[in-house]
Amino acid sequence: MKLQIINGPNLNLLGTREKNIYGNQDFNRYFKSLQLKHKDLDLHYFQSNIEGELIDKIQEVGFDFDGIIINAAAYTHTSVGIGDAIRSITTPVIEVHISNTYSREEFRHKSFLSPHVVGIILGFGLKSYDLAVSSFLN
Repeated sequence: MKLQIINGPNLNLLGTREKNIYGNQDFNRYFKSLQLKHKDLDLHYFQSNIEGELIDKIQEVGFDFDGIIINAAAYTHTSVGIGDAIRSITTPVIEVHISNTYSREEFRHKSFLSPHVVGIILGFGLKSYDLAVSSFLN
């Protein structure tokens, strides 16, 4: 099974950014542990702070991979373009968030991705990604 994880803006700062919300582990280290846990999977990781690059990656893998796990970060709440890209592909997508976005600022309660994904996992810290991987396996 071939899965793509896509992270949006500022998630490259995990481990140093707002540790009270996002924890103290950087994503590259976490991704390596995810790969070790799921050795039988072909896991890929991409991060960008640029909306168009996220859309390009969705389009690049959105017809050939078995699944996409996306945390579009702040773009979740602002990007019609990322939502449209997800709607345009055939690969199933799961939206993840490290924090519980509904316990945060009001603007974080709206997602332009949610109507186009097969599921949403939020609020479990980095474990949200592992839960998403597991959902593809079941």
